[in-house]
Amino acid sequence: CWGISLIHCPYCHGYEFRNQKTGLWANGDRAFHLASLISNLTKELTILTNGKADFSADQNKALVNNKIGIVETAITAVEHERGNIKHIAFTNGNILDFEAVYAAVPFVQNSDIPLSLGCELTPQGHIKIDNLQKTSVPGVFACGDNASSMRSVANAVASGNFTGAVVNSELSQEKF
Repeated sequence: CWGISLIHCPYCHGYEFRNQKTGLWANGDRAFHLASLISNLTKELTILTNGKADFSADQNKALVNNKIGIVETAITAVEHERGNIKHIAFTNGNILDFEAVYAAVPFVQNSDIPLSLGCELTPQGHIKIDNLQKTSVPGVFACGDNASSMRSVANAVASGNFTGAVVNSELSQEKF
């Protein structure tokens, strides 16, 4: 059901799942941030922390004020039919119905090339770049999903186009 109704981004999928019963599988600051975004799309939002909630007093107050529920019980299963989420099952035997669940999954590089070149990564696992797409390694540039938290085809194409222009400019200046 990943990418169908178990989703990662309210900007990518929010409109499709607006006004539906929605879960948010996340905890702490990340869950709080995503809840502030998703709550604009649905009034039926429940945070699934998959264990003890990690919110500050101010965050808890804001979640309560916005009528966002919190379930701290560990998740045992995501049940779906043809990719459409039906239920989330918990260790205590409870089952909650949802039409969509956002999951704040960690980003993992799918290639060892950046590390083998010595590129520095951000705490989130993206290749660290400057405003000209330069990495921490001279002569190595990065663009697309591996260097941005805004993973989409449009952003990848735009950053690739920009990076190509920067690389071309640098090579032209070296040659000149």
